Amino acid sequence: MPGKPGQAPQKNHLYGGDKALRLTSINDITRHYRHIFLAPHLDDIVYSCGGTLGVQVSSGLRPLIITAFAGGPKPDQQLSSLALQVVRDWGASDAQSALRVMEERRKEDSAALDYLQADYLWLDYPEAIYRGKPGYYTSKEQLMGGEVHPDDRALDRELGNMLVELRDRLPDTVWYAPLGVGHHIDHQIVCSAADRLVQRGAKVYFYEDFPYVQRNPGALEKRLQELGGAFEYNLVEISEMMPMKLEAADLYRSQIDSNFGSREAMHRLIDNYAKSIRPVETIRLERYWLTR
Repeated sequence: MPGKPGQAPQKNHLYGGDKALRLTSINDITRHYRHIFLAPHLDDIVYSCGGTLGVQVSSGLRPLIITAFAGGPKPDQQLSSLALQVVRDWGASDAQSALRVMEERRKEDSAALDYLQADYLWLDYPEAIYRGKPGYYTSKEQLMGGEVHPDDRALDRELGNMLVELRDRLPDTVWYAPLGVGHHIDHQIVCSAADRLVQRGAKVYFYEDFPYVQRNPGALEKRLQELGGAFEYNLVEISEMMPMKLEAADLYRSQIDSNFGSREAMHRLIDNYAKSIRPVETIRLERYWLTR
């Protein structure tokens, strides 16, 4: 049964103790993992699916989060003007300080997923702002809404091939992937890679990328139309898990100001969006989309 609001899930992991387990390789992923969440960045799953994680763990399941772009720049890398613009919001000014920020973000991710008791694997692909020499993406408009650079197509294929290999090893696993609402380049790439799972007959639930989905009321519908095909949605009630989701989101301290302005604003936006999916005062939901 779910814990009371504000309490951590019951400590019922299949193995590994009460804390989250950090995997170090794709080879560590075993058939124990029946629910795997694909994250572009270190905070995406808690923002978008944190309530679902709580529901699963409290029910005795053991979810795994694979974060694709958990790598930073090379230590001696000359950052592009766009990268400098972005990392300054995180208090960094060059590649060395950006690496320190990435290390801090990994610590935040560890703390949040340990709190939720979800296991995780970090891949070392660098975020979009660090890719290319010169940078593939030169403006925030390209980063958030532009086309994937041709040289990033190889990365898309590499991720897709990795997922197909995992699918062959884990035929009964359910997958969760970003829809790509908001068109962040890294979200587009992970969404495209996950489409290879769909083509292989895997069950893939596409989640609504938060906070991007709430910034433009028409963005969700536009993205579903872009992806084509017929979708149906699945709802997960997270009402009792909402306090835990908010507490986990609080642990990504380095991202709060740049993404939301304040902790209070973040809580309000997360809660309001979960309520807006079905406007009943006492109900909070997360929504997923499946191809028919």
